[in-house]
Amino acid sequence: MSFHTNVLETIGNTPMVELTKFETGPCRLFVKLENQNPGGSIKDRPALSMVEAAEKSGSIKPGGTLIEATAGNTGLGLALVAKQKGYRLILVIPDKMSQEKIFNLQAMGAEVLLTRSDVGNGHPEYYQDMAMRLAAETENSVFINQFGNDANPLAHETGTGPEIWAQMGHKIDAMVCGVGSGGTITGLGRFFAKVNPNLEMVLADPVGSVLADYINKGEMGPLGSWLVEGIGEDFIPDVSDLSLVSSAYTVSDKEAFLTARELLEYEGILAGSSSGTLLAGALAYCRDQTEPKNVVTLVCDSGNKYLSKMYNDYWMLDQGFIKRKHHGDLRDLIARPHTDRAAVTVKPNDTLATALSRMKLYDVSQLPVLDEQRAVGIIDESDILWAIHHERENFQDPVSSAMSAELETVERTASIESLVPIFRRDLTVIVVDGDTFLGLITRIDMLNHLRRGLSETS
Repeated sequence: MSFHTNVLETIGNTPMVELTKFETGPCRLFVKLENQNPGGSIKDRPALSMVEAAEKSGSIKPGGTLIEATAGNTGLGLALVAKQKGYRLILVIPDKMSQEKIFNLQAMGAEVLLTRSDVGNGHPEYYQDMAMRLAAETENSVFINQFGNDANPLAHETGTGPEIWAQMGHKIDAMVCGVGSGGTITGLGRFFAKVNPNLEMVLADPVGSVLADYINKGEMGPLGSWLVEGIGEDFIPDVSDLSLVSSAYTVSDKEAFLTARELLEYEGILAGSSSGTLLAGALAYCRDQTEPKNVVTLVCDSGNKYLSKMYNDYWMLDQGFIKRKHHGDLRDLIARPHTDRAAVTVKPNDTLATALSRMKLYDVSQLPVLDEQRAVGIIDESDILWAIHHERENFQDPVSSAMSAELETVERTASIESLVPIFRRDLTVIVVDGDTFLGLITRIDMLNHLRRGLSETS
């Protein structure tokens, strides 16, 4: 028999896959599937390394508390390690992180504190400052500090790097990484500098991060914002050694998300948002080359943490990253077109329990009521509440008993300006083509439409 006695023993030794469905110029492009680690990301490696280093130094005692500021995946790795080793874990996380990540952390026993993602280093609500303050206030605790912990890059210098070197048969010309804490690019850079000084370390950085300009121009450029999680920074982390990096590519959120979706479509690999950035940067590097090279990048984590975001067509539409067919009328504002079978609806004879279940399942607060293809009413959470708050048995009553039949219908050819008075009356717009229901337009739908139009003209 061959088996492990602890899940921590399964960290590392992840597979390498060559990508054959992308245009890579004269190069061959390989990805190391770090999403195959037990915690689902490359951050399992430094999480174990940093906790074991704290144990070795005596800075953490049995039953103590680990505290960390993290964009998510380091937290998942620490949650895995903390639970197996019997430590309490408190994580301070920026509020732009996906719900899947947060739910995953909580399910693993971590205590999650959300803080603002729109403030920088030095602000009391900046996630690193908050974590340091919390560690100072908590007895028998240690601040892991992935951004300044030497055990972070050491995990990659002694583990990830040698694995890549062996899997590639010592034939690797370039390594493409991102920077969150800087541990991965630093550890790999140190290892490859020893075994192959000619190997190029390449940075893939989100547009808005300051690091690419620092590499390419020697100075940090203007700070922006980005939606990709886990990489990109507004400062140079203490643990990172960017002198090991020879060049950098910037990648927009749109390109990162679409590239990650293509990786799933073309190669069957479900990857996270940072992996989209790394892959897009690696592809750009490959296409810039004039001679054959073996290039390696990382699938940092699994895309199952991003199903509500970049793998959600409606979220991508709201962000303006993908587009539907343009109609030139009010159909362009409908988030869930009925003609695409995307609208969530109920029938007049459905029960109130059914209506509530659909609201909860699809995370909506109101439903159009359709008789065949014709809208005959609308029902929202308040309607159901008023119907059942005295008699819970009323959940079995038909939707028609509680719905509002006072509808604000507009033809698809109506002007956008005609919607404003309807919204002022706190009503939802029902778009029709004659008697045929086409979909709902909410205030958010209109705001998203106006925002997309602004971004297209700017």
